[in-house]
Amino acid sequence: MIEVLGLTGKYLHQHLKGEASADAELSLLNSKFFSGFEDIIQNEHVSNPWFTPDSVRTAVGAIASMLDENKLRVWLSNYPTLPVDSSKQKTVGVVMAGNIPLVGFHDFLSVLISGHKFFGKPSSKDDKLIRVLADIIIDIEPEFEDRIIFTEDYLKNADAQIATGSNNSSRYFNYYFRNIPHIIRKNRNAVAVLNGKETRNELLKLGEDIFTYFGMGCRNVTKVYIPEDYDLTILLEALEDFIDISNHNKYANNIDYQRSVYLMNRVVFLDNLAVLVREDKNIASPVGVVFYEKYSELDFVRKEIEMLKEEIQCVVTNEKGFEGSVLLGQAQYPELWDYADGIDTLLFLTDISK
Repeated sequence: MIEVLGLTGKYLHQHLKGEASADAELSLLNSKFFSGFEDIIQNEHVSNPWFTPDSVRTAVGAIASMLDENKLRVWLSNYPTLPVDSSKQKTVGVVMAGNIPLVGFHDFLSVLISGHKFFGKPSSKDDKLIRVLADIIIDIEPEFEDRIIFTEDYLKNADAQIATGSNNSSRYFNYYFRNIPHIIRKNRNAVAVLNGKETRNELLKLGEDIFTYFGMGCRNVTKVYIPEDYDLTILLEALEDFIDISNHNKYANNIDYQRSVYLMNRVVFLDNLAVLVREDKNIASPVGVVFYEKYSELDFVRKEIEMLKEEIQCVVTNEKGFEGSVLLGQAQYPELWDYADGIDTLLFLTDISK
């Protein structure tokens, strides 16, 4: 199992630069999949304009990093009853989101490594990459063919369910899957906490947390907490380095729309052409906008984040004392054990087999 996933990770690592490795261990896989996978990376934007080649390669790279044999062993070692034997095997339905490339991969991986059967419904916005990844895994180990099933229909007859969607769809999922064990995820975003001492390089890393995937992922920073005397021009000047994002048509349309709305409503905001920045207590901001809120004491921020924890996926900061936080620039590179919404997926998959 782990060796299969580790080889998959080595295969995916090649697609970071789009250059096939000369490693003999990968030669057969490359002969079957490399050019086709590259075609998908280069052309996903045709059917989903948000999935640019750079965005897809970033997602593939994050997964390649996950599929490290040592990391996989450490992760699985915390669940001594996994993988389950065939007598305890269940069929786990997975409804996948489509906001960023391969966003449902961790659920796919969790079901496979736990020993259960994966019964997945990919998003229509992101259905090619996950299917090819499944084909690669099956090619390496044909036994997985009976444990990986995709469907376009409603998921019926599953023993348990994992579903990710919007706040609205979560209500439907909770009702539809009410009679079986389930994990239902809603909208979340990341927040950043600055102390005013960050270097320009650290602010550029924050820019990656904001702009990667055009800000559409649940781990993208949509709000920044800043000290009361913070000079926002320092942040804006750093984020101006990401000005090329405004060349993307859909992103540009979003930022133009928000700019027009703010101007018509006389909303005070700052603009460096790459992003609009405005003061707002909310967590989730529109695409092309980052909210900020001032603080006088870090304890206030800690208390507010605790109060709003159901809306926050992760906290990005160089400050200590924020549970589960990551450093600036690391939001889009979660570890295997960084579970979405803080729900331990492998523990859930352990419990359904009892």
